[in-house]
Amino acid sequence: MRYLVLTIWSVFLLGAEANEPPKATTTYSIPADKIEVQKLYFGNAKSFRKPGNVDYEAIIKATPEYDEVKKKKVEVGTGKYWILLSQASDRAVRAISEVGQETGYDLIAAQGYLGSLDPPIPANDITPLVLAKLTDKDTKKK
Repeated sequence: MRYLVLTIWSVFLLGAEANEPPKATTTYSIPADKIEVQKLYFGNAKSFRKPGNVDYEAIIKATPEYDEVKKKKVEVGTGKYWILLSQASDRAVRAISEVGQETGYDLIAAQGYLGSLDPPIPANDITPLVLAKLTDKDTKKK
């Protein structure tokens, strides 16, 4: 009980709103020899405070372009297939970037990448935020 009172008192003293996310105080960095650019979707790997990770495959599968590949049974390896996947990838990266800008996540990486580093870097899974952003965009277009 004492811990709870101190936590609430601390939040009150700092003037933070109850629904604000905790402020990031630790600055992280990924060593240059460990940076894998294909696993980084947003931010600067040399200095960040609020890392997030995403399930990129789930985000791709939530795009209208991927739906078209499945619904029209576009043959794997054809020009149409690669064009649609490229468009799905562009849409996914835009949504990831927008979520990063809107939420303060200053580095967004592939799920599991930051945790595999030595030492591991803790990150929040923000896939649901990105999926919501994609759904929101699709709803506005209709």
